[in-house]
Amino acid sequence: MSLHDDAVAVLKEYDDQRELRDAYVDHLSAHPDGMWKSCGEGHVTASALVVDPERDRVLLTLHRKMRMWLQMGGHCEPGDRTLADAALREATEESGITGLRLLRGGPVRLDRHETPCGWHLDVEYAALAPSGAVESISDESLDLRWFGYDAVPEIADTTVVRLLEATRARL
Repeated sequence: MSLHDDAVAVLKEYDDQRELRDAYVDHLSAHPDGMWKSCGEGHVTASALVVDPERDRVLLTLHRKMRMWLQMGGHCEPGDRTLADAALREATEESGITGLRLLRGGPVRLDRHETPCGWHLDVEYAALAPSGAVESISDESLDLRWFGYDAVPEIADTTVVRLLEATRARL
């Protein structure tokens, strides 16, 4: 199964945000290259909110290009077999934490937003940090920091807040 086929299957199983989900599926039907940054009409991306439920906190990155506190994530790569693989790879690369595992049940949310490289059709997961996880900043970040759940609305935009709310509901 190709990454494109996996994305379509994952999205068709996702029950929330039906209008946005259907727009993603329609986009992929119309664009065989819709998984890749080169797709001028927008492309599917994968992200993961890194959560430490033992300490009621999340790890956010101050994104170098966007200059915003965000979850880990980005573009799919040819080596990614599934959207979940892409989200986990991005979370691991950007957090420096080994041993992350995705929360069961598939994506937590969808979010469509414009970026300097075009429209991102982001499929958002949650990744659980192992006990005692130690983060390490990557070159894609200006900063990397743990925030208590209650602090997130003060420093992040509404898309991150909604992702955190949906993640906490799933936990």
